[in-house]
Amino acid sequence: MQHLVNYARGWVRLQAVGAFPERLLNLCAQNEVTFWAVEWRDGQTLALTVLQGHLSRVEALAPRAGCELTVEGQAGVPSVLHRFRKRYGFLAGLFLSVLLVCLGSRFVLTVEVTGNQAVPQAAILSQLRREGLRPGVYGPHLDTKQIALNTQLALEELAWVSVNLYGTRAQVVVRETQPPPELPEREGTSDILARAGGLILEINAAAGQAKVKPGDTVAKGDVLISGTVTMEGPQYSDIPPRYLHVHAVGQVWARTWRTVQGTTPLNATTKQYTGKERSFWSVTVLDRHINFFGNSSIYGPEYDKIRKTYTATLPKGQVLPFSITRERVKRWQPTSVSLDLTAAQQMLEQQLTEELKRQVGEDGQVVCVDWSARVADGFLTVTGVAECREQIGETTADRPVG
Repeated sequence: MQHLVNYARGWVRLQAVGAFPERLLNLCAQNEVTFWAVEWRDGQTLALTVLQGHLSRVEALAPRAGCELTVEGQAGVPSVLHRFRKRYGFLAGLFLSVLLVCLGSRFVLTVEVTGNQAVPQAAILSQLRREGLRPGVYGPHLDTKQIALNTQLALEELAWVSVNLYGTRAQVVVRETQPPPELPEREGTSDILARAGGLILEINAAAGQAKVKPGDTVAKGDVLISGTVTMEGPQYSDIPPRYLHVHAVGQVWARTWRTVQGTTPLNATTKQYTGKERSFWSVTVLDRHINFFGNSSIYGPEYDKIRKTYTATLPKGQVLPFSITRERVKRWQPTSVSLDLTAAQQMLEQQLTEELKRQVGEDGQVVCVDWSARVADGFLTVTGVAECREQIGETTADRPVG
């Protein structure tokens, strides 16, 4: 620690030559001159280090001790500044750098929004901009409470908004309103019908009366669970049966068979790049976009545009409002190529398998698929017959009783 203090104050290495150089040490001690690193080189020569601010005192005491002083070296902050005393450009740059750091830290460079899910971030940032919060604005002049209040009033989907400034970063925390749950007002009755034909495996009727049982075969549109429940009277009585009308609720699992088919041409048109390419550069600073070397929109549809943006980011991940965008324009021409038959069939089978999974739903299962392929008139047709296990019950719309 003392070494850092001495470096900040600056020090000078001196050599004293005289008949009695020890007298110089005594005079320095009597006059409160700080010195260290005393080195005897011979009987009439010694070296010592003193603070740069005490050099004039030592030079005044040396004649009294009968010594001759020689400066061997010096170091420290004062020496560094002394070397740059005539380099006005460096001093001006240093001054401007310090000024920019002091002033730049008071301007907002980034605006971060957290806590939103349903409300688009672009909508929140747009409203904040209308309230005066944007990259490049002077932070101390912002009324964060008023900005938060106005933003909350302007966006009805937000229940709470908070704006906090952390140096060059503005953090906006929002909480969205929770819509009240919808309570369906249902009247009448409803049934559960089969949305596909199949062999019944399992039926679970939570409300309503089951009309089928495991092992039955049903067709599309058949009633699986009826919303009309028959309540028989007591045995050996003349009381007629009563009917209770409810909304049928339940699940019906069945073994089904589905057929899917897909077609693709064996000759396809692809893009082949000609090698002609041009790059366009642009810079975005504080939401101001500056284009260089023209505009890429003048090129026609036979050009592909590939855009890549390089954004300045601090080590901790904070994004700065400065980015460079490179837009490459590459020319292409259409070229006809023949597809590999095996690869084309595998591609169709994969697409049709995804379609089967979509049809049976997330809870359904595709047990097995038998594939067949046919080539005719330059087209490949793939057909799949699949055995599935799925929930085929589908609730009908409410209908009045009677």
